[in-house]
Amino acid sequence: MFQQKSPEFARRASDPKEKRQEEKSVKDRLHHLLIEMVDVRAMMRLDEGVVRKELRTAIENLFLSHPDLIRYREKDRLTQELVDEMVGFGPLEELLRDTTISDILINGPRQVYVERNGQMEETSVTFSDNEELVRIIQRIANRVGRRIDESSPSVDARLPDGSRFNAVIYPIALDGALVSIRRFTSHALTPQQFVEGGGMSEEMMVFLQAAVRTRLNMVIAGGTGSGKTTLLNMLSSFVSPKERIVTIEDSAELRLRQPHVARMETRSENSEGKGRVTARDLVRNALRMRPDRIIVGECRGDEVFDMLQAMNTGHDGSLTTIHANSAEDAIGRLEMLLGLAQENLPMWYIRQQVAASIDVIIHVKRLASGKRKVTQIGQVVKDGDQIHLQPLFVCKFPDDGGSPFFESSDIPFELVSKMNSRC
Repeated sequence: MFQQKSPEFARRASDPKEKRQEEKSVKDRLHHLLIEMVDVRAMMRLDEGVVRKELRTAIENLFLSHPDLIRYREKDRLTQELVDEMVGFGPLEELLRDTTISDILINGPRQVYVERNGQMEETSVTFSDNEELVRIIQRIANRVGRRIDESSPSVDARLPDGSRFNAVIYPIALDGALVSIRRFTSHALTPQQFVEGGGMSEEMMVFLQAAVRTRLNMVIAGGTGSGKTTLLNMLSSFVSPKERIVTIEDSAELRLRQPHVARMETRSENSEGKGRVTARDLVRNALRMRPDRIIVGECRGDEVFDMLQAMNTGHDGSLTTIHANSAEDAIGRLEMLLGLAQENLPMWYIRQQVAASIDVIIHVKRLASGKRKVTQIGQVVKDGDQIHLQPLFVCKFPDDGGSPFFESSDIPFELVSKMNSRC
């Protein structure tokens, strides 16, 4: 079928460019041969594990039956790559199998970064060209019922394993497709493990446990990747198993262990521009579901109005997160979102709603070392027409570069009284 080529074809090229060309040539030949001998459509109806096994066997037979390929030294790796490309997500499969990776960030076909233990590093993983990368993006989108093409050049979705997937292609992405994958971790960090890792002090954990159990309303603030959702997961573990919890998320990441949990997820509009369900829609619906607590994965829009209304009208113990650079900044961001959600609200009313609804703000930060640390826990206090944060616990960072340490203040009598009244 094919002309036999020089033995040099079967040897690894010393030049990286020649090596890539050699691998591409072998891979293309194998791919064409597989298409000729395998009913791919029929195989795609089978379990993925069965398909992978059958394809691997077929590729091994092809290597044995073609003299010009039998001496190829990297059969196993090339076989794995070919199977991944045909039924999986190509070069991404290698990264998705690595449980130490928390984030995968792709800037075009030749630049792939990952985050491990809070540290960013560039990988040796590449795609043959942007067309291959786009094909894999489209395959991922199709598997989760989404669409991405030039007329709809972005997609945001949750993968079957719970990971968060975001991608943009041309004409939005100018220098190659961009992909961000936030990995879903199967093992949730416990509060005790967070304390042992230096994320917060034992005293802070005891206070937060009491705050959750006495149904204080709390907001977790922090930047992107700071660990807000991780901390929210930890705090939710203190909720009584006897309570009914309703969760609302853009992408389901919370892993509550309580038996009575009603989970809801927002929905983007379909290709016809219909079917969109917002976080605000879900917060309003949650109020009709007889919740003991409402947990919103992140407040970033007009849902903050309904969330604060819920906190202030009998749904004590509710939790949410918000993007902010400090605990104090979180107050200003809440005020801004509340003003945008409901036009013509006077500032005195906005501040009254924030102060009446939220008891405690927690700020978490990712340090340069990659470690996540709770830097402040404070009580929201209204003083006349102003709102300020009364620090309860603060993480201090010495000017001489020494190790951070935690300082605590006495819990105000009013907050203790509120906690006692909600026991």
